[in-house]
Amino acid sequence: MARIDAAYNYYLSTYNPRNNRSKYDIHKKSELKAAYNEMLKANKESPLYKINMEDGDVTKFAIDLKENARAAKNVIAEISSDGDDMASLLNKKVAASSNDELVSVEFVGNEDTETTSSFNMQVNSLASPQINTGNFLSAKGYDFEEGHYSFDLNTVSNSFEFQFNVSLGDNNLDIQKKIARLVNSSDVGLKAEVISNGMDQSALQLTSKNTGLPEGADKLFSIETNTSWAEINRLGINNISTPASNSSFTLNDTSHSSMSNTFTINKAFEVTLLKPTAGESVNVGFKTNTEALADSVNDLVNVYNNMVQIGANYSVSHNNSYFNEMTGIGRTLSNQLSDIGISQGDDGKLSVDRDSITSGVTGANRDEVFKTLNTFKNALSSAADKTSVNPMKYVDKLLVEYKNPGKNFTAVYAASAYAGMLINQAL
Repeated sequence: MARIDAAYNYYLSTYNPRNNRSKYDIHKKSELKAAYNEMLKANKESPLYKINMEDGDVTKFAIDLKENARAAKNVIAEISSDGDDMASLLNKKVAASSNDELVSVEFVGNEDTETTSSFNMQVNSLASPQINTGNFLSAKGYDFEEGHYSFDLNTVSNSFEFQFNVSLGDNNLDIQKKIARLVNSSDVGLKAEVISNGMDQSALQLTSKNTGLPEGADKLFSIETNTSWAEINRLGINNISTPASNSSFTLNDTSHSSMSNTFTINKAFEVTLLKPTAGESVNVGFKTNTEALADSVNDLVNVYNNMVQIGANYSVSHNNSYFNEMTGIGRTLSNQLSDIGISQGDDGKLSVDRDSITSGVTGANRDEVFKTLNTFKNALSSAADKTSVNPMKYVDKLLVEYKNPGKNFTAVYAASAYAGMLINQAL
């Protein structure tokens, strides 16, 4: 069981799926069924094998392969959103910010959306969450009597009751951690953590996941109780240390505010405020068509380089079939890619000459340039699909026997391994 926990911990800490979601991770029922059938097909044709689950690299390699393939498919899906031919990217609207470190922007309208070509923004302050910081108590102290306690969490729209027990031998830190776990597992729009002041004292801190204040509200949440005031006051979690506030910004010299740092302007631009601009004016508009296409080519090259890097990371501890397969894409297309400004280094990775790309897609040989780019994109898409369906193809394993050709069958319980969801397969 510890090996399974290690796999999940690696997955959660490395890829953090809650913060790494894409709209392309949402699939239709038919798409999920097709992916499942592909996994079963791979399983049916595969020989029987054992995996050494004592090797921690096996789980990491499989997870890295699976997640890298997912990220690659999302990038390719975004590039192909307006059509399979990359020439369609010349007609795609791509938003741009003159300073991405202060204000980032994404175009969320459609190609028929009517909008101004550009506008200027200045950010005075960001929207902030409400933070309640409790009292710092001696971590190893015993300030709470054994018993059953409760408190109410009131938000703008809901009210929740929390109950916790203080057991014999629980010190202050134990109780703070217990309440933090209770709040975090309840998913009520708060993040709870125990902080330290470096003096062997700890405090419970509650932070709202939302920012800003709705009209007429003076707080995002409050802590109340009818029966445990002494304990709640001792914890101090009802004290607001940082009140929530709205963002403040100007749009073409007109003042505005928002409860969030991310919002939509004219149903076309999704803007995210990152830092106060300190008087600097940030221009938000559109990239030129050739700049947008060069960005997409660079994204494809990054996808390829990530695939190569994953293979290189594990080529010593595992077989190097994945590395050879990925670098083979670059080697096969080396001459065509070089002609349009994409060169391959000694490590197998590719680099892009943006000027060559932009001049190529507008020059006399643009059809050949797009033909090469489409071939490259399709090769990466095929490699990502194959890796996603069967990442276990590339990890070291002990072959037991090959299946009888023409009379093989699907072992349905093995499908989880082909999805990269490893189980305890010790035999």
